[in-house]
This record gives sequence, C-alpha cells and structure tokens, in this order.
Amino acid sequence: MIVADIMSRDPLYVEKTDFATRARQLIRDNHVRGLPVLDPEGRVIGIVTNQDMLKITSTRSNVTVAGFTVAVPLITEGMDMMDAARLMLQEKTMLLPVVDSPVNRNLRGVVSLLDIFKHLDLSRVPDMPVDAIMSRDVITARPDDPISKVWDKMLEEDITGLPVVNESGKPIGIITRFDILKRGWARLGREDMYRSKDTAKIKVEKLMSTPLYSIKRDAPLRQAVEVMLKHDIGRISVVENDVLVGIVDRYDLVKAVLGEV
Repeated sequence: MIVADIMSRDPLYVEKTDFATRARQLIRDNHVRGLPVLDPEGRVIGIVTNQDMLKITSTRSNVTVAGFTVAVPLITEGMDMMDAARLMLQEKTMLLPVVDSPVNRNLRGVVSLLDIFKHLDLSRVPDMPVDAIMSRDVITARPDDPISKVWDKMLEEDITGLPVVNESGKPIGIITRFDILKRGWARLGREDMYRSKDTAKIKVEKLMSTPLYSIKRDAPLRQAVEVMLKHDIGRISVVENDVLVGIVDRYDLVKAVLGEV
C-alpha cells in the first residue's frame, strides 16, 4: 500500500507569517496533531506540532509560526506506506506532509501515524505478547485531580492521554487532550495564571472517558491492534489482577510491525 492510498487530501495548513495563535486555534478546533507550514510561494517548509502550539498563550499574539516550524522529511504519493512510517519513527513525528516532489514541494496532503495504523497488515504484526513492548512507567491521573493539573502534565510530558486509576491502582477511565479540548477547557495552565474558580473546581472524573479498554499482559499484539481499531482508540491499558501495569499505544505497535522494538 502506498501513501496515496491512505493520505488525507486538502489538509489544513498555515503560512510561516501567520500568527502562532491562529495555528493554535486550528489545532484546538480540529484536534489535529500538527499543521504543514508553507512559505509565501506555497511550498512546504516544515510543520508545527500540536505540542508546541498548545503551549502558546494568547498573550503572545504577535509571535509568528516561523519560529516554531520544524523541518521534517517530505514524502510523495508513491512512497510505500511502511517506509513513511519508518521515517515518522526516525524523526519522532506523528505527521508528514505529502508533496508533488522534493523539488517543487507543493502540498498534496498529509499522512499521520493514525492513517498508517488504520491500514496495518495484521499478518505482519509480530507474534509476541503485549508485555514485550508495553510502557511500564505509566503516568496516571486520579479522578479527583483538577483538570488544570492534568493539562499541564500532558503538555510537559508530551502525552495525549492519561489512564485514570482509583486508590487501589485499578484503571477506571482515561482522560485525553481531546476530552479537554472538545469540552472547551483548553485555556488552562500558564494561560489561566490565576486559576479561576471554575477551572480549579473541574475534576478529571467530570471529563474522563469510560470505559477504559484493557488487555492482559500475555495477550498477543494482534489482539491489542484489533481492540484499538474496533473502538477507534489510541492506547490500551495493560492490567494484571485488575491493577494497571502498563500501556500500549499506536506508536508502540507500529514500531513492533517495523521490527524496531
């Protein structure tokens, strides 16, 4: 399968002279992982990531996108999908612009890690247990944590979602950036300098998603892929005796398929 088969066409983008606050708003409103950046001639020069843009506060309204643009490989429609995935892992990016050619760099679309994950060949998933690739040092949230605290942690650690556990360590839900953004609670952390009363009162349990899909540590990787595809989720918790012991996300599974674990 090639990039042309899976890419998103007519993507959102910004120009390098646009204000960073505009890029931030596009990312918040559309829940994308990043945006291609174009020069005045319409050529791709890189991307801005949601991680950088969501840290921008409205007080920095005169800062342009140019200072946050990250150079990434530019891929073409004819590239093999898994070669594009390999580039993403090498560059530690979740988004690559698709261009006409490396010379003219006209934007044709974008490919995300999600696009690749949705089209994985299940026969190429290694026959190994989830335990072999899961992340063990999992950052979690408690149901009574304030949303502002969780938002700051997500930006600080570049995490898109945190499992929510009770006092016994049992996972009871998950809180994601999307959960916070779609409910209008994105103006948090450094931007909300005085921690308004409403922000301080909103707890994780009010916005978290349930159920939290879980899998046993000895389950095969293919089962994890199938569960995540079925429920359209980006990560799955790993439990033992009802206690959270790890987490596996799309990035981990794509790495495994590429033999880079």
